[in-house]
Amino acid sequence: MFDCGKIAVIGGGSWATAIAKIIVRHTHHIGWYMRRDDQIADFKRLGHNPTYLMGVRFDTDEIFFSSDINKIVQEYDTLVFVTPSPYLKNHLKKLKTRIKDKFVITAIKGIVPDENLVCSEYFHHVYDVPYENLACLGGPSHAEEVALERLSYLTVGCCDQEKAQAFTDVLAGEYIKTKISSDVIGIEYASVLKNVYAIASGICNGLKYGDNFQAVLISNAVQEMSRFLTAVHGIERNITDSVYLGDLLVTGYSNFSRNHTFGTMIGKGYSIKSAQIEMEMIAEGFFGTKCMKEINRHWHVNMPILDAVYNILYKRISPQIEIKLLTDSFR
Repeated sequence: MFDCGKIAVIGGGSWATAIAKIIVRHTHHIGWYMRRDDQIADFKRLGHNPTYLMGVRFDTDEIFFSSDINKIVQEYDTLVFVTPSPYLKNHLKKLKTRIKDKFVITAIKGIVPDENLVCSEYFHHVYDVPYENLACLGGPSHAEEVALERLSYLTVGCCDQEKAQAFTDVLAGEYIKTKISSDVIGIEYASVLKNVYAIASGICNGLKYGDNFQAVLISNAVQEMSRFLTAVHGIERNITDSVYLGDLLVTGYSNFSRNHTFGTMIGKGYSIKSAQIEMEMIAEGFFGTKCMKEINRHWHVNMPILDAVYNILYKRISPQIEIKLLTDSFR
């Protein structure tokens, strides 16, 4: 029976904090890599993350903090990566310790820029981590609601189902329900695409399109997602499962969704730069849109919503014009 052993969280943001809270409740010990020593010092002094989810209290005696990623990798068996996808490469550049023998779990809902790989593929191709040692964490799960202990459903994807089950056992509790899946690539791509579609939903919200149209937009988005996943990883899957459709819905509609918020600002007339500055948090879908557009140049899947968001964000085409063209393609 596989044992996750000692578990470490890599990343200091809101989702990393929420995941750390879930894990430490079961294990009463985690390693935690944060890149800044001042953030670690403030965390130890205050008993909570000084920047994100500040209402979540921790017993810091149960946490081994380090700003040295090599120390964390050396000491821990299971590594849960929860950094923004654009920064993953910079964190890993500091790595001098092998990770191919570790159980690597990515909770990153994004694509590694330039490489245009989902995170499990990046760890496999660049760091030689075998697929049986790679897992992903997905599902509709805003960090803010997890921190408030509101009922949430998470899916662990891994081709080694025993390892997936072992990690779900660490996560499961009164407010966390879990399931396992073997569709790692599908879950990761769905996690990227739902951010793109949330930006589209936000743009339409900013343009004052109503709930009736939003329902049509999301209906078309799930069809678009299904077409792409079938093209890149054509296994049998139920696109209405919570890890696909559920994550799309919560990201597309929720006030906690930073991608929806970012899109709303664009729809209201903000520039890309001003929207990013005002948010003070990363909207993964901004980077994911460009990566997915480049990836789809290989697959040639019909993806009009992705194309529309790309045109608005990267070609600076008017949201009013682009969304009007998009509406004419919907049924």
